[in-house]
Amino acid sequence: MNTFDSRGKDPLFTGTIYGLLVLTLLVILAPFLYVVASSFATEQEFVSRGFFIFPHEWTIEAYGYLLSNDNFMRSFRNAVTITVTGTAINIVLTSLMAYGLSKNWLKGRRTINFMVLFTMIFAGGMIPTYLVVKELGLLNSYWALYLTGAIAPFNLIVMRSFFQNIPAELEESAKIDGCSEWRLFWQIVMPLSMPAVVTFTLFYAVHNWNTYFYAILFLNNSHDMPLQVFLRQMLIESDSSMEVGAGGFSYTPAVKMAAVLITAFPLLVVYPFMQKYFNKGMLMGSVKG
Repeated sequence: MNTFDSRGKDPLFTGTIYGLLVLTLLVILAPFLYVVASSFATEQEFVSRGFFIFPHEWTIEAYGYLLSNDNFMRSFRNAVTITVTGTAINIVLTSLMAYGLSKNWLKGRRTINFMVLFTMIFAGGMIPTYLVVKELGLLNSYWALYLTGAIAPFNLIVMRSFFQNIPAELEESAKIDGCSEWRLFWQIVMPLSMPAVVTFTLFYAVHNWNTYFYAILFLNNSHDMPLQVFLRQMLIESDSSMEVGAGGFSYTPAVKMAAVLITAFPLLVVYPFMQKYFNKGMLMGSVKG
């Protein structure tokens, strides 16, 4: 018996797929809504009700406390500094190296490509990395964070493939018109590679924004710690050691939920504007290896 409709699709199969997608959406959305609702709820309601989506009494006290908390705001500013500066360094260095490795005339190109691939498979490890950073005198400096993750091998390989897809005739015509290699790269190649640039800008920005392990490894000054370290201290430490603010208001469950949302908010705002470049950048960069 033919169960396909006029468009050649099986209604049962299509319905099953949509059902699974809706179920997956609910599984993902329920915890998120719980976090949002908890951040606007009072401490009494949080303790008495357990799981809920809509609080009975709405309050922004948790957000007000965080925004007036010097430790939180300082760590937020540190995270912004690390993300903006680190991502700029990442993109510039990755783009320059990927552009050079995309040229067949580059001497030693195969050896350098092999070394890049080797580092992607075999990492140096925590202790050797720490010793190198220490010998360079970069401890307690954000440069330890910037330089240890300056170029991600996977991002470099994909961006190199993207540059290889740019027609060679375009570059040749630009050089005939007197365009230098630097001007060719910045004014022609980079604008044409905007999908890849935006895609890896997002990758690097997420990585820098979520910096945690290297921060506690290389930074000793608590005033330099980024936002993720502050969240760890707030979410994991026992309530008896929590800081108590004015009026006896401490890191209550509502404050913890509000901190999680504020931490995720910048990325949630930026991602929709980059999404149109995201799929295109990854697809075009993966076509040619």
